[in-house]
Amino acid sequence: MVTTFAELPEPVRTRVVAQAADVLPDVPTLPPAVRRVAAFAPARRARLGASAIAEALADDEVRERVAVQVAARPDPDDGDDVGVVARAWLTRPDGWVELVAGRLARIEEATAAGDARDRELDRLRRRLTDAEHTARELRSAQQEREDELRAEHQAEHASLRRRLGEARAAERESTARAERAEAELDRVRADGESRVAALEKENRQLRGQVERREADTAQTRRDAKAERDEVTMRARLLLESVIDAATGLRRELGLPTVEGSPADRVEAEVAAAGVRTPSSAGALGAADPGLLEQYLAMPRARLIVDGYNVSKRAWPSSSLEAQRNRLAGGLAAVVARTGVETTVVFDAAETDHRPPVVAPRGVRVLYSPRGVIADDVIRDLVSVEPTGRVVLVVTADREVATDVGRDGARVVDPDALLALLAR
Repeated sequence: MVTTFAELPEPVRTRVVAQAADVLPDVPTLPPAVRRVAAFAPARRARLGASAIAEALADDEVRERVAVQVAARPDPDDGDDVGVVARAWLTRPDGWVELVAGRLARIEEATAAGDARDRELDRLRRRLTDAEHTARELRSAQQEREDELRAEHQAEHASLRRRLGEARAAERESTARAERAEAELDRVRADGESRVAALEKENRQLRGQVERREADTAQTRRDAKAERDEVTMRARLLLESVIDAATGLRRELGLPTVEGSPADRVEAEVAAAGVRTPSSAGALGAADPGLLEQYLAMPRARLIVDGYNVSKRAWPSSSLEAQRNRLAGGLAAVVARTGVETTVVFDAAETDHRPPVVAPRGVRVLYSPRGVIADDVIRDLVSVEPTGRVVLVVTADREVATDVGRDGARVVDPDALLALLAR
């Protein structure tokens, strides 16, 4: 139970002093210390004379005299627990102890809640202070960062402006170079076009000359062949006349038949001496495939085949297309084994048709141009070969054999090649 002033809570004691200070001028017979306080202005009494008033209220007589004056005045703190408890402690009406106890409990709860609120408020204030401090630090750091960024931005801006100026200067220079290059390119293109036009004109002229020369050459070859045929015919007639005359003379003179030859004696003497060592070429005939094998084994040998001259002898009953393909296919094995450079020439002087031939690797197939026989193509191929190279011509045409032999080629009988293909 609360009975003394000191047992009252601090807020209640303060309110008791305030209520007593308000009525001090009207209270008779006050202690000297309190009497001096009563002379103060109302606002200063509770503030300056609180201790004196508290000591005076410890005396029940003084408290009762003060209570009489407090009770005579209306309660300005009606409903306020602190004011009600202070007034009840001073005036002490009936049941004041229970009233004070109940109101003090409420005051303590309110005080505890207020303390909690105060503590929470203090905590929030501290957090607010910390936050404000952190905010100030952040603003300071942000300001410093902004200053740094502004300085960097200004430096970068200056650098970019400088680089932009350099880039623009380089672009102007590049544009100037491009314009000069474009002008030079136009000049070179115009010069090239004029040169191409001149070369095309010259090429057309040269092509016309070549065509005229080819026509003249073909005509010359035809004239030469006709002349050669005429000479051959005259020689043959002359030879037949000489033979007929010799036969008639022999018959008229009654000359006996002669056996043997002047070389028989020399051969007999050489055979008797035992020193005859015939060469392989001399021991092998032109139709022997062994001789052809020896020729093909020579370094950088060149093989030229008179196409139809060989194929018609080998497969006379087959079509020309079958003959061409069969001959080219057979030569593939020879080329693969020996590596010889091989060309097959087919006669196409009287037609513009050039049927395709399945030419194996290493075998080249040629058709003679229109108006040119295959024999002349073979003669041309042999004539352009260098002296000393082994050039083999497979043909049974005596005229071709004679002409190519004069140019240094070796003539091989078609039977030798066919025998080699049959292996």
